[in-house]
Amino acid sequence: MSRPVATVERAVAVLVTLAGAPVDLGTNEIARRTRINPSTASRLLATLLEAGLVRRTQDSGRFRLGPRLVELGNAALARVDLRQLGRTHLTALTEATGETATLSVPNGEATVTVDFVQSPSTVRSVAELGRPSIAHATAIGKVHLAYGGAAPSGRLPAYTARTVTDRKALAAEVAQTRDRGWGQALGEREAELNALAAPVLDLTGELIGVLGLQGPAARFDAAAMEAAVAPLVSHARQLSAAQG
Repeated sequence: MSRPVATVERAVAVLVTLAGAPVDLGTNEIARRTRINPSTASRLLATLLEAGLVRRTQDSGRFRLGPRLVELGNAALARVDLRQLGRTHLTALTEATGETATLSVPNGEATVTVDFVQSPSTVRSVAELGRPSIAHATAIGKVHLAYGGAAPSGRLPAYTARTVTDRKALAAEVAQTRDRGWGQALGEREAELNALAAPVLDLTGELIGVLGLQGPAARFDAAAMEAAVAPLVSHARQLSAAQG
């Protein structure tokens, strides 16, 4: 296996840090978060800026992700065949349940959203392309764990009062997810958000995607979720069969 290039690793670390930050970041803050020497971080940012991979705001001089990444991301998504096959299933699920339907694919230790169909309701859960799942706090994350995803290391942070932070409890829920063929999250990543998820498998049984449904807890309650399980699992199986 080829050795990684340190400069590229540092540049990737800068981009990942900017992607995970809710606000624009200055050079010193980026250097601190990535543990890169400030002068090195400055040179990396200059190179990324020239390539359009980051932008520098005129008023504060801080950095954010650049428009070139949108182009690259769209090019990558266009090559995800599962996304093309899954679109009709997302539409059908939203029509059947009234909630937001999502399609995610495994990406290292998490899954990321590659497509979605938004709920037509005024009050709805808003999906985001490229948003990673949280393994222990989302329905999609639990499905990922149930079908071969790596368990998160270290402490399991609580996002709400209902987040599963005990590893034994998480293991039991992951096992249940595998046994019944679908997962759920009840206000675990966001207090008023409930979600369901089901696996999309290839011919060998490997996880290649996850179909999800999410909605406000006040509307997507226990009864609504129970009614949504059958169509969700059915569409996930249909999408799995389409891989053959």
